[in-house]
Amino acid sequence: MHALMKFSRAIDWLNAQVGRFVIWLIFAATAISAINAIVRKVFDTSSNAYLEAQWYLYAWSFLAAAGFTLLHREHVRIDVLNSRLPKRVQVWIDIVGFALFLTPLCLVVLWLSFPVVVQMYETGEMSGNPGGLIRWPVWLALPVGFLLLMLQGWSELIKRIAFLRGEGPDPMGRLTDKSAEAELMEALRRQNEAGDAGAAGAASQR
Repeated sequence: MHALMKFSRAIDWLNAQVGRFVIWLIFAATAISAINAIVRKVFDTSSNAYLEAQWYLYAWSFLAAAGFTLLHREHVRIDVLNSRLPKRVQVWIDIVGFALFLTPLCLVVLWLSFPVVVQMYETGEMSGNPGGLIRWPVWLALPVGFLLLMLQGWSELIKRIAFLRGEGPDPMGRLTDKSAEAELMEALRRQNEAGDAGAAGAASQR
């Protein structure tokens, strides 16, 4: 189990790094959108390459971040019933989901998408739009994204098995780091609570 937990931590680290990189893809898509708007207004010209580059970057950010999102348990979950079940039952539901649903789905997508990427790379398929971009880079996001998602699913599976064996922490909590705004709000809340406590103490001494 020790070796599997080490493998799980390596996957978590990989998807954490990918998640930090993906935000720059969104920034790049926003910058290209702004440049396209400025060029169109100032020079009265534009190109389909700008538009396609935006959705290329969006596709990469959406698909590449799937594993990162699973790592932080931020996918949409219907917890109306699941949240009311005992913790061990919730863990078993996740184990079944990762092993019997997520993994086969990712394998099917990888099996179907990878040959398409290879074919597009070999043929150099281009966009049908005038001035469009080559197609294989955006299609590559599909197998890469689902590979990262499948690996993270295995990591979560390992963590849940370790928890059931009493060899790992509770894997059901969120890992999302607090933003600067959240930390500021928490600091202000503590300051207000301290001020209220001080005022109550002063009032009690009168």
